[in-house]
Amino acid sequence: MATVNDLLREKAERPVLTIEQGETVLSATQRMNEYSVGSLLITNGGRLCGIFTERDVLRRIVAAQRNPAETRVGDVMTTNMACCSQETSVDDARSIFKTHRIRHLPVVGSDGGLVGVISIGDLNAHLANDREVTLHFLNEYLHGRT
Repeated sequence: MATVNDLLREKAERPVLTIEQGETVLSATQRMNEYSVGSLLITNGGRLCGIFTERDVLRRIVAAQRNPAETRVGDVMTTNMACCSQETSVDDARSIFKTHRIRHLPVVGSDGGLVGVISIGDLNAHLANDREVTLHFLNEYLHGRT
């Protein structure tokens, strides 16, 4: 059975994007735009302490009429976040995405350190590829080519 670690390997060339909690929301959104991502993991001295998403920008900055150049990302980040381990199965990860209605899932190691992050898009791409392979082999089997 596939695990979250398999998903991380598929996207190994992409860096995990983080920003320190003392940085401004303006810096965070500029970084998100630069890398075309919908979230950043927030760290405090290198330790994961939250996540900042496009949803946070809309709800806690725009709707609250806060100045992004003066607001610290640590003041508006989401701290109550779901996480998983590298050993989490893809099915369990899918359940986490669905249950918590999230699009980004930090992956932490046994020591609590940040290992990576997967998105619902990563999960969907993996599942689609897996199904394509299965369909290919079933088609080959049905036509006697295996």
